[in-house]
Amino acid sequence: MELNLQQKLVVVTGSTAGIGKAVAEHFLQEGAHVVVNGRTQEKVDKVVKELSAHGTVHGVAADLSKPEQSKQFLEQVDAIGEVDVLVNNLAFFEVKSFEEVTDEEWMEYFEVNVMTAVRTSRHYLPKMLKRNQGRILNLASEAGVKPLPQMLPYSVTKTSLISLSRGMAEMTKGTKVTVNAVLPGPTWTEGVENFIEGAAKAENKELGAFTRDYFKDNEPTSLIQRFATVEEVASTIVFLASHKASAINGATQRVEGGIIRSI
Repeated sequence: MELNLQQKLVVVTGSTAGIGKAVAEHFLQEGAHVVVNGRTQEKVDKVVKELSAHGTVHGVAADLSKPEQSKQFLEQVDAIGEVDVLVNNLAFFEVKSFEEVTDEEWMEYFEVNVMTAVRTSRHYLPKMLKRNQGRILNLASEAGVKPLPQMLPYSVTKTSLISLSRGMAEMTKGTKVTVNAVLPGPTWTEGVENFIEGAAKAENKELGAFTRDYFKDNEPTSLIQRFATVEEVASTIVFLASHKASAINGATQRVEGGIIRSI
């Protein structure tokens, strides 16, 4: 399928690993130019070197949860060129009892999972509207619709991203700019692998057996009964960024294997 993404400048936040890195790679394979981002220069340089085989990739290191570093990041990206696609992927999660999460930890969740997307979108959405072209994709989660009690701060921030996406989409009415949220379900990434290893150890179960039984025991409503791959999530994001998806706006696109039991 021809997606017409050649020469488009794409920004993917939090893209030194996991879904973000896969998204960057998929855009490069479609001929786009990509800006990858991570908190440390070392990690960014490593990914730039790795992905350069696929096309033109720029690396800008910054902790986007810090306003000043976010400002510097945006200035550096502006020096590269006009951004056509913004993918707000940066986020973190932790399994922790609700009563144990402190005020400071709640605020950190909002700074990382929500405000990073607010800052980048606030900068690029007006520019896209002025040019009458552009795409913003916010990585939410099935947890934003089906909150997880063991990950409540994460769930709440992902619900916020869904609301943010729909609200910004309302601002694009009648234009060629679209804003959508993408809802991955459990996806096999480095972070999830570490979580599964820790959970198996905590329950004193053999890792292979725990992984095989994870969906039966923890996500029985999943229709695919397996972890999604980062490639499956990335291909959905790349499609939504293309001209083929120009009629999809203000949506919450699920890539969660049918976990959410709702029509």
